[in-house]
Amino acid sequence: MEKENVTIYDVAREAGVSMATVSRVVNGNSNVKQATKDKVLAVIDRLDYRPNAVARGLASKKTTTVGVIIPDVTDMFFSELARGVDDVASMYHYNIILANSDDSGTKELQVLENLLAKQVDGIIYMGNGLRDKLREQFSHTNVPIVLAGGVDEKNQTPTVNIDYTAATKDAVAKLISNGHKKIAFISGSLEQAINKEYRLKGYKEALAEADIAFDETLIFATNYTYNAGFELANELYGTSATAAFVGADELAAGVLNGLTDRGVSVPNDFEIITAINTKLTQITRPQLTTISIPMYDMGAVAMRMLTKLMGKENIENGRLSLPYGIISRQTTR
Repeated sequence: MEKENVTIYDVAREAGVSMATVSRVVNGNSNVKQATKDKVLAVIDRLDYRPNAVARGLASKKTTTVGVIIPDVTDMFFSELARGVDDVASMYHYNIILANSDDSGTKELQVLENLLAKQVDGIIYMGNGLRDKLREQFSHTNVPIVLAGGVDEKNQTPTVNIDYTAATKDAVAKLISNGHKKIAFISGSLEQAINKEYRLKGYKEALAEADIAFDETLIFATNYTYNAGFELANELYGTSATAAFVGADELAAGVLNGLTDRGVSVPNDFEIITAINTKLTQITRPQLTTISIPMYDMGAVAMRMLTKLMGKENIENGRLSLPYGIISRQTTR
């Protein structure tokens, strides 16, 4: 008998029991005599039977599958979040469908549609903000959705992240306390809520509390890549800035190396604080001072929140903010 053709009917026939009994054994129902259970399990093992997850999903109206929308699967921040999501999903016997959105509005909508067509029970969304069209689609689906690591400035979707405003404020305050008044703010696109509504706000609050005037010429929005940071270092070199807050570690590594190649000594001539604490911060020389974000925990907590929503449990707080820290390394004095 070919493996792919083995059905629950074949197992029932070979074991001499009903299909309902086989189903109870497969689903771990204790209401089956041990001798019968052993006989069925022996047949399952001999025939190498694999329960049809799709058929089981149709019967229970659940697929035990969760869709994870990730903007860039190679980004260390999001891949670490995904690890936390996957570990908790496995614990609760959910399978993961990982979908890369390329941080593109059009592809995000397409990916969401594809996941909903696969009848996923829930969705974890990772991104640097919620575009209006995606938010609209979220509001039209009955499938529970949780944001992991991202932000929802309208507070409409359950979210697990850190207080990005307070964290940025603390990082910039550290640079101010080291004597800097000309501090560059370097981030991804300011169209993304995480940068415009949260990080930039924290940067401005730190300056205001220190009675330092905001300088538009020290704001740099680019993409999150190493090359973008390396190229930006040339532009930064020609400004009055003596320090920088950088919104992504890969971008910060590019800035660091670009400045070093220009003969700028970090931290003696220029100080840098980055925003996430991926392993890149320890690979660079000098090692990067950074905000420390509990990436794995954010993914794990977001998935646990989703399991509660999928199980129709009440959630006391749909917007969880996890603790962060600042790790002083060698790019600050």
